[in-house]
Amino acid sequence: MSYWEHLSKDKKLASILTGAPLKLKKNKTVYLDLISSIMSQQLSTKVAAVIWKRFQALFDSGSPTAEQVLAADPLVLRGIGLSNAKVKYVQNVARFAIEQGMEWDKLKKMSDQEVIEYLTQIKGVGRWTSEMMLMFTLGREDVFAADDLGLQQSMARLYKLDATDKKLFREKLLKLSSRWSPYRTYACLHLWAWKDN
Repeated sequence: MSYWEHLSKDKKLASILTGAPLKLKKNKTVYLDLISSIMSQQLSTKVAAVIWKRFQALFDSGSPTAEQVLAADPLVLRGIGLSNAKVKYVQNVARFAIEQGMEWDKLKKMSDQEVIEYLTQIKGVGRWTSEMMLMFTLGREDVFAADDLGLQQSMARLYKLDATDKKLFREKLLKLSSRWSPYRTYACLHLWAWKDN
């Protein structure tokens, strides 16, 4: 059964499944994706794209090694629009990639939960960022980012949920999303797309 057929069993979700079925991408440069994800936190997509372009322009190849990122002058990284905290986090990721390893082959052997535990050891990388990595870099099909504000807003609207009691709201989200397993990532993608349109 395709993800589309499975998710269509949820009548409310079926109402927003539009366009062609989505495909998940896999990206082999894990540590660069993680750096990009950290840079874009709490920024609009537009601003994040500008900062990412400036970051790439600092390096001849546009795709720096972890060693090059770690060796970059923090002041230069501040100059492209990163906060002090983000400069530290970006260099933490580079250091972790060098010391512990962040190769595709290493992570693909881990379960979703193991990837989250592995990456959240890095100061500056939280659960949400790790979940984005699972979805958009490792191409995992069954991830639900319960703490994502966009998903929360979409689900509150679609399922007419009351978000006043945070704990209860979160429980409702998890309960609803459990019906979408093993294709929760696709449900998230459609919910985001619906919110943006």
